[in-house]
Amino acid sequence: MTTAQRLLLTGDGATRQDLAAYEAEGGWAAFKERVASGDPERFLDEVERAKLRGRGGARFPTAVKLRLARASGAEPKHVVANGGEHEPGSQKDKHLVALYPHKVLEGLMLAAWVTGATTAWVYLIEDMDEQLRSIEAAIAEARAAGYIDASIEVRVHRAPTTYVAGEETAVIDSIEGGPGKPRKKPPYPGQSGIHGQPTTVQNVETLAHMAVIARMGASAFAAIGTAESTGTMLFTLPDVLRRPGVHELPFGVTYRQLLEEVGGGVRDGRAVLGLLPALSAAFIAPEDLDVRVCHEDLAKLGTSPGCGGLHLILEGQDPVDELLKIARFFMKEQCGQCPPCRMETNQFVNILEGVLAGKSGDYQGQMNKLAVFAHRKGFCSLIEMAAAPILSGAKLFQAAFDAHAR
Repeated sequence: MTTAQRLLLTGDGATRQDLAAYEAEGGWAAFKERVASGDPERFLDEVERAKLRGRGGARFPTAVKLRLARASGAEPKHVVANGGEHEPGSQKDKHLVALYPHKVLEGLMLAAWVTGATTAWVYLIEDMDEQLRSIEAAIAEARAAGYIDASIEVRVHRAPTTYVAGEETAVIDSIEGGPGKPRKKPPYPGQSGIHGQPTTVQNVETLAHMAVIARMGASAFAAIGTAESTGTMLFTLPDVLRRPGVHELPFGVTYRQLLEEVGGGVRDGRAVLGLLPALSAAFIAPEDLDVRVCHEDLAKLGTSPGCGGLHLILEGQDPVDELLKIARFFMKEQCGQCPPCRMETNQFVNILEGVLAGKSGDYQGQMNKLAVFAHRKGFCSLIEMAAAPILSGAKLFQAAFDAHAR
């Protein structure tokens, strides 16, 4: 039986953790101690030794991103807590900001301290009313208590309700007053971000883990999980399970444990035909559900944990129809500025609609050629994100494709 290990979700899961409750579990104390030490480089070393990776889906080493901005001699600098969660099936960032805002805020202040930033942003989707109220109240509480002083400005930015607006350069574009579309890299945000100034964009869950590392230390954090995937991760389990919602588990748990022990199994008992670790990841076959959830093991299967918003294809569902829904999502959400992305996402939809219409052909070959042609030709990674579930799904569900073509 797998055991939940709570580093972030330390409350009852329903009540917002206010400042008093957060202080009662030791919150903000580590921030005060670290700042009083006057040694941000030492804390950066701890983040590096903790092997913390981004929890937004890209898995980039957190310390590397922080050091890029810290090393820049340009001023002023910015840090951004990115809560622009808009991927279907993922609720973990909304859950964290709504119920545990001080963990996010403490992590954001630690990031500002180590990078030398004088402006900190909390970036949330404009329709996240509960989360906006929660973080604004937390900022007021922390400032009144003296944890946030006059040396740093903390601002909340309301982002557009689009998928690509959560990409880090799109975050910068939106904060600058743009439509929230990705930009070409390099330059990287740590070198030239908001108004051309060094900017560090970190997912809200990543920042909350930074607050945990400040409190428990690198060694204790790294002892949780696996050798290369340390600490815990937030997972959003789908409604088809008996215990859906946001759950926190250490890396190293298996997907079978997530589905059966944590999620309670599929409500109506149907078999799982395929699992997506996140909408933008590659499928995992039923025979691989005992794989450990960690970057190193999932990479061997050609996939990744993503943001932890699980999707299932179940017995009785048409896999081709489900893939078409995914393809239509990416076609709708691509921002339109990169022709290869527009071409790939539109053609995926056209090809899958042809399969459902009974047209025969080398659909897998056509989609592979599209993905190879478009690979890394966009300003962001949506090209690769859209291809991962479609190409892996076409391979896993070849029999369903063949059945439509007969």
